[in-house]
Amino acid sequence: MTSDGLRLATYDFGDQDAPAVLAVHGFASSGLMNWQQTGWTRDLLRAGFRVIAYDQRGHGASDKPEDPAQYTMELLVSDLLAVLDGYLLDEVALVGYSLGARVSWHASIELPTRVTRAVLGGIPGGDPLTRFRLDEARRFIADGTAVTDRLTDTYLSMAAGIPGNDLSALVALVEGMRGGLQPDPADPPQQPLLFATGSDDPIFDASRDLAAAVPNGEFFDIVGRNHFTAPPARPFRDRAVEFLDATK
Repeated sequence: MTSDGLRLATYDFGDQDAPAVLAVHGFASSGLMNWQQTGWTRDLLRAGFRVIAYDQRGHGASDKPEDPAQYTMELLVSDLLAVLDGYLLDEVALVGYSLGARVSWHASIELPTRVTRAVLGGIPGGDPLTRFRLDEARRFIADGTAVTDRLTDTYLSMAAGIPGNDLSALVALVEGMRGGLQPDPADPPQQPLLFATGSDDPIFDASRDLAAAVPNGEFFDIVGRNHFTAPPARPFRDRAVEFLDATK
């Protein structure tokens, strides 16, 4: 249960005495889709980790409120903390992608004694949601009016193609988070961070610049991948496992 009374679906894999990795999925995805179906859970278990994943509010099997006020970075970080407390985890490494990487960035700042290190995939600086056309998205949901904005259409089409997604909840998330807390290069986490972004992702340069501003940051180029095809890339998984091994 979250601090404001929502139910979060969680998934626990591996030996409970093994070092724990908390996996935080991206926008319109889910814990199982982002991490189990792409090989991450298998590879982390083989490397000797315990893997805990969860569906962020508005996603997967978790509750999906349609009030934008229930989607802020502060609440998403609070949800992550609720999962840590629910599993009685004193220390974890984080693996986050896209939205999950942003949540992991802020959680690393807010929970410096509980987050040992983090893998941040597909994370840029700034606010990536400013270009999303809320008006077009809502008309599409209401009556199927075609979306003309390319970015909005890309995200809506991707979200609509995943069974179980609630487009109204996801659009509420975009509205609620727009203009909120963003990664600030001037106030970065102090833990070791591995940044990884696809070389064909438009945010590649911004992600690399953000990594350069972090005291203990490293950057990994996921060659030939874009924002949507980077998560299952084996080189990404291999480099992340190598990085996380330092927590053992």
